[in-house]
Amino acid sequence: MRDSYINAMNIQKTTVHWMNAISENMVNLYTPGYRENQVTFKTYLDAAVPDVILKNTGQGKAIPGTSPENVYCEGNGYFVLRNDEGGISYTRLGEFKFDGEGVYRATDGSKVQGYILNDKGEIMSGTKSLNDNMFEDTIASGGALAVPTTEIKLWKDPDNGKFLGKYDEFEIKGDGILYGKANNGKENTPLYKLALMSFHNPQELFEFKQGQYVETSYSGKPIIGSGEIRSGLLELSNIDFKANATHWQEANTQLDLSGKIMTTYKQLLQSAMELLS
Repeated sequence: MRDSYINAMNIQKTTVHWMNAISENMVNLYTPGYRENQVTFKTYLDAAVPDVILKNTGQGKAIPGTSPENVYCEGNGYFVLRNDEGGISYTRLGEFKFDGEGVYRATDGSKVQGYILNDKGEIMSGTKSLNDNMFEDTIASGGALAVPTTEIKLWKDPDNGKFLGKYDEFEIKGDGILYGKANNGKENTPLYKLALMSFHNPQELFEFKQGQYVETSYSGKPIIGSGEIRSGLLELSNIDFKANATHWQEANTQLDLSGKIMTTYKQLLQSAMELLS
């Protein structure tokens, strides 16, 4: 067993690690899409040491976005992004917009992924259409990922200024389907469905940049996610302010106590050396 001085040193290092995670949380309290850090601990020879920092995967509150192109997922799904190299990542932050070429993109330029629909609203897998039951069957059998996603594109015809040359405006509804609207809203044509994925163990996703994640062997492979899509909104961070304020007080007290233990140990050691001299 380690002596009290070594234990106090370990606890102090652990507490600083904990406080850094809390500080990052508090700084990002109002950052859209930010996921709260949660530090877990393990015991090592009677002294606490940090285990891992996990991400809180709970739902954040909805806040107004900056555009009707922004989207909010109320549920457990992650939006799917593809970069220019073909790499896939996942995010809860639906801060998306159509660029000058009509491609639906995240702020870093990644292309938002979706499914092409036919005029009945059925997902197209190549030349084959999948109704809701068939799509659900592919999910149940683990084959839903075989249904390819694609970039979502709404180019404007320079001659008439309409989306895809046909539609006056577009709308993203709660089922994640993007509709083209014409004839003063009397005609609504399903065009794309936003892809949503989830994971058996989402806390183990690797955050390679703020708000964007890639799968790991611990998170498991992506599965079809669920949730209601609400346009014009963004997801705020899911940080619990009161809980983090309490944790900060606990950590600060723990830091003070470990410091006092170390000071007392030094004083006892000095007294012992003086007795021996």
